Amino acid sequence: MTSTAYDRRFILKQAIALGALATHPILGAQAAESKPVFLRPEIDRQLPSGDEIFLDHIAHFVSDRDAASRAMTRAGFAPAPISIQVNPDPNGGPPRLTGTGNVTAMMTRGYIEILFKTADTPLGHELDTAMARYAGLHLAAFAVADAASAHQRLANSGFKVRPLVQMQRPVETANGSGTAAFTVARVEPDAMAEGRIQILTHRTEDTVWQPRWLHHPNGAHGLLDLAIVVADPNEAAQRFAKFTARSANPRAFGYALQLDRGQIEIMSRDAFKAMLPELSVPDLPFIGAYGVAVASLDVAESKLREGGIELHRKGPIIVARFPLELGQGAWIFVEQASDLPWRH
Repeated sequence: MTSTAYDRRFILKQAIALGALATHPILGAQAAESKPVFLRPEIDRQLPSGDEIFLDHIAHFVSDRDAASRAMTRAGFAPAPISIQVNPDPNGGPPRLTGTGNVTAMMTRGYIEILFKTADTPLGHELDTAMARYAGLHLAAFAVADAASAHQRLANSGFKVRPLVQMQRPVETANGSGTAAFTVARVEPDAMAEGRIQILTHRTEDTVWQPRWLHHPNGAHGLLDLAIVVADPNEAAQRFAKFTARSANPRAFGYALQLDRGQIEIMSRDAFKAMLPELSVPDLPFIGAYGVAVASLDVAESKLREGGIELHRKGPIIVARFPLELGQGAWIFVEQASDLPWRH
């Protein structure tokens, strides 16, 4: 979707006045069972404290926001309304479009984001460039308690950093209009070739994780791990280790970075294909799959089949290929994080 598909003034007016727009009913969702998403020593909590770092969310870059939202619904998620992202004007003027908007599927632990272009800004151009390689996953965001400190740490570690950003987006809450606010530390695009890899601090937890958006018909309740396919796993693993300040541990398939919540898996094309032969690798690097915790694999399978989602069930996991509207790659649905194929 190019910026010419939008009237810039209309989008900005929508972002300021209406935020995420009207609510819609939660689609018959049931609360996830009250069992741990993560196994110790991982932390089963929404936001980090101290020097903890969590896998907070990932993002699909898409061309058609409405089609992507419908695809999420077919897969059994209950996406929140569309939201247009803005930055505050340092001179006190109206908020400025960042260049992207989003749709989210919020979970009790982490969330899934759909990003689309709204304007010809640097972020909007980055989305275009990423999608020229392939549509799908191009963003991984890590949550920390203090993004400013993480920003300084990245600079001290030799990364080319961008200025710290105070980002916000208007949202509709149960009590009226509200604001979701974040502090984001980003590096220059060539510093992390795998995508928009960033660190953030949430400043408005209650606004972002509203209870009415946390329950999904497929039973999804937690973002688990992220699998990234690269040409040189050793080089990428060491770079991600420096980015996250966590160790890269050798595994049979490549490397695993154990965060305080979630893991990053770095592997070669051959290792990825051996593990997930149903999937193709369109280009390198490729963010190819992510794990999602569900309350019941049987319920998840039923909802996915009902929505016409291509899937393969292999014992305690479901590999479900993304619909074309969400790009290339797959969800790995499990009841326990230990069942993910790369954790064996």
